[in-house]
Amino acid sequence: MRTHNVLLIGGGGREHALASALKRSPRLQTLWISHPSNPGLAELGNAVDVPVDIREVYRLRQFCDHHGISLVVIGPEDPLAEGYVDALASESRLVFGPSKAGAMLEADKSWAKHLMRAASIPTADSRAFDDPEAAEAYVQSRPEAPVVKASGLAKGKGVFVCRTKDEAVHAIDQIMRRRVFGDAGRRVIIEERLAGPEASLLALVDGSNILVLPPCQDHKRLRDDDQGPNTGGMGAFCPASTIDDAMMSRIEREIIVPTVDALRRAGIDYRGVLYSGLMLTPAGPKVLEFNVRFGDPECQPLMAKLDSDLIDLLEATATGTLDQIDVRWKPDAAVCVVLAADGYPEKPRAGHVIEGLDEAAAVPGVTIQHAGTRRDDQGRIVTAGGRVLNVTATGKDLEEARQRAYAAVSQIAFPGMQVRLDIGRAPVSTGA
Repeated sequence: MRTHNVLLIGGGGREHALASALKRSPRLQTLWISHPSNPGLAELGNAVDVPVDIREVYRLRQFCDHHGISLVVIGPEDPLAEGYVDALASESRLVFGPSKAGAMLEADKSWAKHLMRAASIPTADSRAFDDPEAAEAYVQSRPEAPVVKASGLAKGKGVFVCRTKDEAVHAIDQIMRRRVFGDAGRRVIIEERLAGPEASLLALVDGSNILVLPPCQDHKRLRDDDQGPNTGGMGAFCPASTIDDAMMSRIEREIIVPTVDALRRAGIDYRGVLYSGLMLTPAGPKVLEFNVRFGDPECQPLMAKLDSDLIDLLEATATGTLDQIDVRWKPDAAVCVVLAADGYPEKPRAGHVIEGLDEAAAVPGVTIQHAGTRRDDQGRIVTAGGRVLNVTATGKDLEEARQRAYAAVSQIAFPGMQVRLDIGRAPVSTGA
């Protein structure tokens, strides 16, 4: 069995969860990490000593050659959209993740909508606009307030589920004129609001074979009962009760398989994670969005449930051999609760000392992932991002996992800490 020197690109809670799973693999030789400023990652891997920048990707390629790195794992969407897979893959080196062309499925919502329409994949009716005035006029012509989305990458925050037309016009102004999401807002998608419970279904795709992972459910809104602004995700749990075997088969048949086929017709050999964000409407499942990487925080409960060797899965995905492996999952349920900084998501405040991490990690079944933290000049762990920590717990059922997660959360404190208290409590069922 081939062993690997692995380079993990990315510095958040998702990557901390992936790094922990990689470290459990007997096939791992040395783990290299791109973001040693994350204290959790720093304990698990060796720091890359060259820039991780697409403009200097040749230096990263030379680093991989010099250190015999045979598997690169890319966590976030930005490096996938920038083409790191194309730049780093070679005859002797596998890269987990889709090519730059495949990453358009997430990086360009307008392109993804066109692909879905051409393949008759169920999704919300929508129109794309490059001109804010035309977008605003379209909103005023609609009978109901729509959903407004930045077409490009916006760290999970570029979606406005509007209650009124005035809110929609304000969202267009924020995205297109004020450019609060930068170049991601050059184009907007105006989309009908759908109703029903949400779910996330992730699959590994190796170009032709598909391996569907246990269904997850995330919580996007900042506050309990799905109130407040959209965020990158305030928590997730697995398995999701909203997807039974019959619904799973329908999603595979109507969404996942047609999407992979449509990508192939477009000349894209898609290899990596295909994340389907879904609304389970009365008319059936519809796609809210596609992502091209493990969701954050869905990855955390998935890695907690994984009983197989992660390197086996990543290697099979990259080499087109998913049909040759068996994957095992623990029977436990898993819950991930996100602790966010004061001011998140608009203006998170950094530098606050975090207390109680050791006590939280001592709760049975609990692991702590560092998402937005760093060590200060005194060696203390402090806040350094919007989503600060992920508290992930397993249990014999969802309720036990929730109790353990929140028991650990109660041990952690930092000024202005924001946390939802209803993660995993009931299916999310808001319009989006």
